[in-house]
Amino acid sequence: MAEVIKNRIEFVILFDVENGNPNGDPDAGNLPRMDPESGYGIVTDVCLKRKIRNYVETVKEDEPGYKIYIKQDVPLNTSDNTAYEYLHTNSAEIKALKKKDPEVDLKIRDFMCREFYDIRTFGAVMTTFVKASLNCGQVRGPVQIGFARSIDPILSQELAITRIAITTQADAENKTTEMGRKNIVPYALYRAEGYISANLARKVTGFSETDLELLWEAIINMFENDHSAARGKMAVRELIVFKHSKELGDCPSYKLFDAVEVKKQEDVEYPRQYSDYIVRIHEDQIPETVEVSRKI
Repeated sequence: MAEVIKNRIEFVILFDVENGNPNGDPDAGNLPRMDPESGYGIVTDVCLKRKIRNYVETVKEDEPGYKIYIKQDVPLNTSDNTAYEYLHTNSAEIKALKKKDPEVDLKIRDFMCREFYDIRTFGAVMTTFVKASLNCGQVRGPVQIGFARSIDPILSQELAITRIAITTQADAENKTTEMGRKNIVPYALYRAEGYISANLARKVTGFSETDLELLWEAIINMFENDHSAARGKMAVRELIVFKHSKELGDCPSYKLFDAVEVKKQEDVEYPRQYSDYIVRIHEDQIPETVEVSRKI
């Protein structure tokens, strides 16, 4: 069995987009998400975790211990049924089983953490279990990722496009093309910050050193198997990791994040590539007990 992580960790992800929409907002006609006051671009944590889940699912292909709980086209009840199979019971008999064994809720929670990588990593709210008289409740995952924000304000462009495949036969008699719209960001560099709690890993989910290495691999490659015409050219450019010397950490996380400076080159007005930025880590601001590594 892999060893559970023992050190608190923080990390910074830098990724960019070129001529694409990194995260459309369905409430705004699928325009790239943006802070309306400042104009900075936003990519949600849900979007980033989806990429990580997709990578793990692609690499592991439902290998035991690496299944994905939040999965497209798979109802949560379907995944929950694996827990009933583990207990050799069903939703109709679970109340009687709970009377015999008051530890059933805890056993199912631990089973779900062992079986599903994303529960072990990000946690989950297993409400379908509550409806079935179980009470696994909310599993707090040790890995948390905040919203990504662009380093500079973004300019969202709406482009007109045409296609020659007409939708209906009636329309085809009157026209040869149809119009459409496409929203892109010409270029933007985004920064996301994340946290990994060794305390929650030990007490709740059992997130291990092996799981951690898979997480780094998934973050570095999260756009490599997820290309689409809508998202343009996206890539993770930096993964900076801060490893504390103990479970509860050596200093506040904001001090480590503040030590990573990302800014435009002085002669660049409109950045259009990653080399238009400078990334500096001010190591004099980081305690000696915190280990810094750049995974890319």
